[in-house]
Amino acid sequence: MSGPPLLRVTGLTKRFGPVVALDGLDLEVAPGRLLGLVGPDGAGKTTCLRCLAGVLRPDGGEGEILGLALPGRIEAAKSRLGYMPQRFGLYSDLSVRENLEFYAQIHGLGRSGGRRRILDLLDFVGLSPFLHRPAGRLSGGMKQKLGLACALVHRPALLLLDEPTSGVDPVSRREFWALLTDMLAEGVGALVATTYLDEAERCHSVALLHQGRIMTAAEPETLRAGLAGRLVEIDLAEPARAEEVLRGLPGLVSVHRFGSALHALLGPGAWPEELRTALATAGLRVDRLEVIPPSLEDAYIAQLGGGGGDAWL
Repeated sequence: MSGPPLLRVTGLTKRFGPVVALDGLDLEVAPGRLLGLVGPDGAGKTTCLRCLAGVLRPDGGEGEILGLALPGRIEAAKSRLGYMPQRFGLYSDLSVRENLEFYAQIHGLGRSGGRRRILDLLDFVGLSPFLHRPAGRLSGGMKQKLGLACALVHRPALLLLDEPTSGVDPVSRREFWALLTDMLAEGVGALVATTYLDEAERCHSVALLHQGRIMTAAEPETLRAGLAGRLVEIDLAEPARAEEVLRGLPGLVSVHRFGSALHALLGPGAWPEELRTALATAGLRVDRLEVIPPSLEDAYIAQLGGGGGDAWL
């Protein structure tokens, strides 16, 4: 979709005493586009979204959000901004419908208009059969859907979503992303913070965040294609021991655990069979060894210089 960016910020900076939580972030979100802010816990994702939502005041940076200057006009932008923090403020004693009515009143929706909007949202997120159920008795996935509905009640043009599927089951995660895809098709823009790299693959563009800095930002396909060298996946019975054996092997750029397997990145002049030989010499039998296309996780770890194997535990 064409049109000016819904969000454009350069040099976003936030400090907490001597700690630099955000170190000069540049971000842009266009209508109908989804930007993934990806990184492990502590990378600065939540701080970034809080600054953009007006919850925290940044120490540096400038730009625009929904056509209004940042940070000075953030309060005026809130009427068209939907913010969903990690722990959305649902009221457990209120029903699904009552929670939505509360948020509709906060945003100044009239009784008749608010009622129609609430019924439409309940149908959209699939909670119509549960409109009288207390929010405290909803499953984790249903609470996330209700939180999204509350964030959408005032028809925002830009969504800021902080790990919206954290702690929910895989089916609910898939349903949540289907809802988000439908909203993007209507021209809503979104910035979503996530630790899930399979979710990052769904984004139009991804900013890889580490210790408050964006290491790189591009489309997922570009990040994967930019990984220099050949990536080898190895299945064997003792991956932890195999990782120790391979570290320091000439020509090996990096090696890290990937589920129950190992991913080894080979530089120029190194050959996959050299890995098999090194493992066999150490008494380790390889069940499978093959060159594979890199994943976004492989690209992230390569950006860390090969030393981020525990980043996603």
